Amino acid sequence: MVKKPLPKKMKKKRKLQGKEPVKRPADQKKDLDKKTIAKFKKILLKEREQIVGEVKQIVESSKEMGQDGIQDIGDEAANIYNKQILLSLNENERTRLQEVDEALDHIENGTYGICEECGGPISLRRLEVRPVAKYCVPCLTKLEKGK
Repeated sequence: MVKKPLPKKMKKKRKLQGKEPVKRPADQKKDLDKKTIAKFKKILLKEREQIVGEVKQIVESSKEMGQDGIQDIGDEAANIYNKQILLSLNENERTRLQEVDEALDHIENGTYGICEECGGPISLRRLEVRPVAKYCVPCLTKLEKGK
């Protein structure tokens, strides 16, 4: 029996057998378009405005504490405790504001939606859940396991 040479198409198929193609989620196949980035920018600006409003409200509340007349030691201690709570909330708001500002900077620089660890795309689903995300899910998982 004489062996005939395989057609070129079949040779290519044979080479690909055993190698799995890299699978990517549908939302990672294309970069974020301008419309999507504009949507995230609007969300981030709205969140920034909300944070700034909350911080202003906290500052006003802390200024008003202890200005309601004569206080005994118990009232003064309670006011100091309440001010400390408000200031710790203020620190959390400052952290949130910094994250939002960094995300807005990434939008301006054209690097929004790019993982800071691997340089790959952050999935659209992740950005919808957490618009200030800095890492893709695999890198975040790796970083959390390392801690």
